[in-house]
This record gives sequence, structure tokens and C-alpha cells, in this order.
Amino acid sequence: MQKGTILFGANNIFTVSAGGREYLCRIKGKVLKQKETVYNPLAPGDQVEFSTDVHSDTEGRILDRMPRRNALMRWNRKRQNLQTVAANIDLLVVVASGKNPPFRPRFIDRVLIAAHDIPSLVLLNKVDLGVSTEVEERLENYRGIGYPVAYSSIKTGEGIDQLKEYSAQKVCVYFGQSGVGKSSLINAIYPGLKLDVGEVSLKYDRGRHTTKNARLYQHHHGAVIDTPGIRHLEIKIEENDGLDRYFPEFLSYLNQCSFQPCRHIHEPDCAVKAAVQRGEIHPDRYESYLRIYSELEERGKTYV
Repeated sequence: MQKGTILFGANNIFTVSAGGREYLCRIKGKVLKQKETVYNPLAPGDQVEFSTDVHSDTEGRILDRMPRRNALMRWNRKRQNLQTVAANIDLLVVVASGKNPPFRPRFIDRVLIAAHDIPSLVLLNKVDLGVSTEVEERLENYRGIGYPVAYSSIKTGEGIDQLKEYSAQKVCVYFGQSGVGKSSLINAIYPGLKLDVGEVSLKYDRGRHTTKNARLYQHHHGAVIDTPGIRHLEIKIEENDGLDRYFPEFLSYLNQCSFQPCRHIHEPDCAVKAAVQRGEIHPDRYESYLRIYSELEERGKTYV
């Protein structure tokens, strides 16, 4: 029996890296013993135990998955189940662009909720196209509530060295909407990987999906996981866990609300709403909260 790292998986066949070699493995018995029910039991970054086949030293069977430190998950509407994007992440880089495609902070808000237990960096790419005052204001707000912010450009090279420092000796995941330049960034930070890159549709101002499946690439400075670009992120939160606790700027006000538990919507004497009115909580972040809360109620508090 050996221990290895999941690099990639498709059609229930997983590429496992161990001891400088790669093995094609299936899950023994097809179902792993685990508490949660998920669409895909394994994802890039997972640590597993496996055994090689008697008749092949390049194929094997996955016997068990080691406990995860964390995992980035999204709701798979088609399968009506949680889908693991990546596991055991040291740094999640949430990639956005100010233009082409346009800056979408509500998408960033959703990613940060999904990654609430993962160290995260908000990265504005394509800064050579310009950064508006409105975008800069939103980025400053992310800084103010505790999220590091960085800037990058493939064309000018801005921020690439800084990203190399951030990612040194880490398992990094690059995640964002289609067309923001994740694969191009990874190629610049890790020369030699030569990932396929796409372009943005001029007609719809949307990116085209170049990366089809999340994949982990190992290198001598650590590892990087490239993920498919998406246009909308659906997430799931624990039913007994309030959405407000996923907004760090809300936390200091929660016990000050007159009504407990408070939804921070129509209740009188709500400390969160008062903080928004005083400018202590960004109104767009509060609007993001309201939209997600509304979707949670509409869908039975299952996913948003």
C-alpha cells in the first residue's frame, strides 16, 4: 500500500502521484467510506492510500482518502449534490478582472463564503486595461475586512514576482470566472506548464471555458491547481449556521441586534443595518448578503 496525491480525475479514473511516479487508479468498490455525500468523492489535492495492480505497476486501486484540512466546494445543480473542486489548499487565489470581462464583486463574495476556512487572496488581473475608482473602492473594502488584495498583468508583468512569493511551497488554487486569465497567470508564474489559454467573447463580454476539469500540477516550488472558469457559483452552507457569520464585517455587530436571532432584513434595532447606514459596512456587501439570503429562503436553505 502507498500514499499519494490526486492530480486529476475523470470518469471515475484518477491520476495519483506518489514517489515521483503517476498511477491510474480506480476507487476500490467504487464508493469510499466517508461521512458526507458528495458528487465526486475525490478531487485534486486529496491524499489517498492506494495499492498497485498485480499485473500492472502503473495502475491501481484507491483504498481510502485521508482526512482533509479543507476543501473548496460548489453546489452541482444538475446532480443536486455538492461537488469538490479541490482539497487541502494552502492558498486560494480568487482571480478577477476590472474589464474584459467586467469586475463582478458578487461572484467574489460567493467564492469567499465557499472558502471561509481557506486562506484567500483577491487578485485583480489585467490591470493594464485600467482600474476604475469603483473597482478600487471595492478592493479597498476587501482589504478592510481582512482579505489580502494583489494586482497583476500578463502584458506588463506586474505582480508576477509577488505571486511567485505568495505561492512558494504552497498548494495554490486559482479560481474565478471564465476569461479572467487564470491559465495565463499560471503559465507566467510557473513557466513550463504551458496550459491552454482562451479568450473573451467580444459579443457577450464573457470568457470561454478553456480548462475543462480541475487539475493539480506539481513543481519544485509546491503545487498549483488550475480550475475551470465558471459564470455563476452556487454554494451551500450548513443549515444551522447563519449566513451572517460568513461575512466577517458583520461579526462584531451580531450580538448587538435587539432581536435574536436577527436576519438583518426587516427587524427593528438591527445593529448590522445601523452599521450599513453609518458606512461601517459597505452597502454592496450588505446587498450581496440580502440577495444570497433571499435565494436561500427561496430554495429551502439548501444552496445559493
